[in-house]
Amino acid sequence: MSTGWIIAIIVVAVIVIWYVMTYNGLVAMRTHVQESWSQIDVQLTRRNDLIPNLLATVKGYSKYEQGVFDKVTKLRSELAGIPEENHQEKMTVANQLTGALHSLVAVAENYPDLKASTEYAKLMEELTNTENKIAYSRQLYNSTAAALNAKIQQFPSKIVASLAHFTAIDYLKAPEKAQEVPKISFDD
Repeated sequence: MSTGWIIAIIVVAVIVIWYVMTYNGLVAMRTHVQESWSQIDVQLTRRNDLIPNLLATVKGYSKYEQGVFDKVTKLRSELAGIPEENHQEKMTVANQLTGALHSLVAVAENYPDLKASTEYAKLMEELTNTENKIAYSRQLYNSTAAALNAKIQQFPSKIVASLAHFTAIDYLKAPEKAQEVPKISFDD
């Protein structure tokens, strides 16, 4: 076998090894993005599981806030019915549910006995922890999506990504209300 053939075989082997390593790296990154979404989904499910207990506790103290209860219940059901792969719609409804839960907390502010309730305090602590985990999970999802998207666009991994049909991942967007500048007034 001539030296030319040996060099050609080595070059082909290096290209194949590089392709396999790059492909496996892209698959690992895509899997990390999927796992990041799974963490969001776990926290959303956890929050959905807490809501009935919170609603029951608040309802026991308040008989006049039915609109808030109905809205929270409706959004909770709507969130549960959104397909797993529809990330942005799921987050849009989750953001609306967060707003409705803030309304529920505002209702609780009107009932000092409720705020003093140990059960309510435990539920609110759990809900706050879950909301913090959702925020962290969103950040992790967007970070892992950014890493994968960068790798898909960078040369030479762009070649492998194109051949293997890897596509960019959409980021989760902040709710529009979160982008508004808060209005602060010291007049009162």
